[in-house]
Amino acid sequence: MTKSPKFAFIKARWHAEIVDQAHAGFEQRLGELDADAAIESYDVPGAFEMPLLAQRLAETGRYDAVICAALVVDGGIYRHDFVAQAVVSGLMEAGLKTGVPVLSVSLTPHHFQPTPEHQTFFHEHFVKKGREAAEAAIDVAALHRGRNNVAQAAA
Repeated sequence: MTKSPKFAFIKARWHAEIVDQAHAGFEQRLGELDADAAIESYDVPGAFEMPLLAQRLAETGRYDAVICAALVVDGGIYRHDFVAQAVVSGLMEAGLKTGVPVLSVSLTPHHFQPTPEHQTFFHEHFVKKGREAAEAAIDVAALHRGRNNVAQAAA
């Protein structure tokens, strides 16, 4: 009998009305896949805070994958590319250190403006990216579960 996958989903609160759509898309797609998966959600102030929490959650061994969502925008006053690179590198490092897949739905659009057109586009786009993250989470959970079974059988 295969256990149901369990996922942690971390959401940055900057532009929460958009970022939350990734979580909604993630849940929708898991439901469509009839995946009996548990999701625990965590909020952090911004994208920069995601890697440390992702690593700590992964270290617990309770999750098959950790998914992180953020919108890092070019506000014209700071180097958003620096923040985005640090976040993605930190998420990758968390996965490599713990052996638990850490997936990123962290997007960095150029010239984002809080106009109705941009908000509508990214609202819909985050739903799509959340759905894609659900498919990836199911796939990597199965892959890693299979590898763990092989390693246990060899021991």
